[in-house]
Amino acid sequence: MALQEQLNKFKKQPEKCQSTLTSIVARAGSTSTPAMPMPAPPFSDDTERLKNITGIRKAPVGAQMKHVIDLLYESRLALTPEQINEPCYVDMLSNKAVFDNLANNPKVYYDGQQFSYESKHDLKDKNKLLKLIRSYMEGIKVIDLKDAYPTVMEDLQDIAYPNDPKVPIKVDDDLKQLFRSIELPRDMIDIENDLQKSTMKASTNTMQRRLAAQIHGISQKPKLKKKKHEISKRTKLTNVHLPELFENLRGS
Repeated sequence: MALQEQLNKFKKQPEKCQSTLTSIVARAGSTSTPAMPMPAPPFSDDTERLKNITGIRKAPVGAQMKHVIDLLYESRLALTPEQINEPCYVDMLSNKAVFDNLANNPKVYYDGQQFSYESKHDLKDKNKLLKLIRSYMEGIKVIDLKDAYPTVMEDLQDIAYPNDPKVPIKVDDDLKQLFRSIELPRDMIDIENDLQKSTMKASTNTMQRRLAAQIHGISQKPKLKKKKHEISKRTKLTNVHLPELFENLRGS
């Protein structure tokens, strides 16, 4: 009985092999079928980028320099020409005029390899800003500070006009009235003399100004204000379509 079963299994082996071979051929045929090609990308936004690059590189030297200086100012990084070319499309290596002018620009520092933004004062934060301002007893121009670092104007506003809680105080009405009741001299010469008596220096010199005016024949009489021209009965009325302008004539 066992011998008969083994014989039956042996007879079925060719059929099994044939079916296996058929499936292999079928799979091979399906994989050899060429895949559908991917659709070509449309004439896309990349065209705009290429137009932008071309426009920048054909721009005047000054315009290309501004692109680079703006990048250095905003990033505050030291960048090589290749790194500059990536975001702003200015190819400095292919444009000697742009390269040389930037290397010698007072707003740009070039160490031989990298370019970086250079402000007039090397400041990084509010503490250094305050220290610098205090070192200038006569004051310092805002234009010399405004590009020191990105938030310098906000810090400068806080330093120049600090919100000190001790400063706002309430003044009594009696003190206000006393201050307002002080009568100042009508002549500036008297005011200047009073300041000098108090060991204070006057910012004006009225006597010198008046002497110079006399020498050059300049009159010191105050200019009379021109009387505002008002509509009267003798005024010739032409804009009769605007009656509201002439209501004051009706009552006279």
